[in-house]
Amino acid sequence: MTLGSQIAWDDTILPFQLDKSDIRGRVARLDGVLDRILAQHDYPAPIEALVAEMALLTALIGQTIKLRWKLSLQVRGDGPARLIATDFFAPETDGEPARMRAYASFDAERLDLAADPFSQIGAGYFAVLIDQGPGTTPYQGITPIAGGALSACAETYFAQSEQLPTRFALSFGRSSVPGSKESWRAGGVMLQHMPKASPLMQGGGTGEGGLLRPADMLFGDEQENWSRVNLLLDTADPFELVGPAVQPTELLVRLFHEEGPRVFDAQSVQFGCSCSEDKVRQSLSIYSAKDIGHMTTEEGRVTADCQFCGAHYDLDPETLGFEATRHAGG
Repeated sequence: MTLGSQIAWDDTILPFQLDKSDIRGRVARLDGVLDRILAQHDYPAPIEALVAEMALLTALIGQTIKLRWKLSLQVRGDGPARLIATDFFAPETDGEPARMRAYASFDAERLDLAADPFSQIGAGYFAVLIDQGPGTTPYQGITPIAGGALSACAETYFAQSEQLPTRFALSFGRSSVPGSKESWRAGGVMLQHMPKASPLMQGGGTGEGGLLRPADMLFGDEQENWSRVNLLLDTADPFELVGPAVQPTELLVRLFHEEGPRVFDAQSVQFGCSCSEDKVRQSLSIYSAKDIGHMTTEEGRVTADCQFCGAHYDLDPETLGFEATRHAGG
């Protein structure tokens, strides 16, 4: 394996289909983009792990949706990890990279550094938000925090909201290759049974708290195919998932060569934030001059920081608020 072939698959999402099983999927590798996301903040280890898992899920899910603008995943809980939020922006034109960003809010005093990261979320919900841009109504789907991992929450979302049997196998952490410094790497596989024109499931499922599971939605040959492919995915080694020594195409052949794997064009992804001074001004345009006065520092400025990328904005209070906007507009 040459360094060039390693780099070729860094920060990519590879769509594939298993023709024999009627199952589609994605293989994702996040390397530099995940390092950049986590470099924006000095997160403690459990929060880093949650952000890494959410970013990987976001890349896998975002590439499956016919997205014109933005997919967001959010986890909110009553534990020390209060919020994990990620955004996936679709490419503006064909051939361009998708963009991703993420951040977390947490209570450092309550955080247990030795505990399982997922346990730090507590009770709450996992949300999927799809915004197709101006003139459209954003979609939101919510499922409870359950299953012991963020990937299990995502699987439950697809079962409950979309009634699509879905499976994730993820691996992430700090690693290094010879001659390079330690950095974050993440990789994973998403499997999803092709949608059927079947009636919606009624009643509860066999999962935690009555939630639906794939076994509740598949029957006969479908169930047999799903079980077989999942058993094959179980043989994937974490180091194969995360790379870089094994290319995604090689991984698919090793796991699913008897299932008729077929790959499509890979999607590259990079770190990207949509914040700007104009957007900050727009968000402050709802406030009165009195409100803006309360936000003004002793130095006579209004400042704002982007939670995603750390960009700092320093603004003249005289140009902010709805009164200033109305005056500027005549």
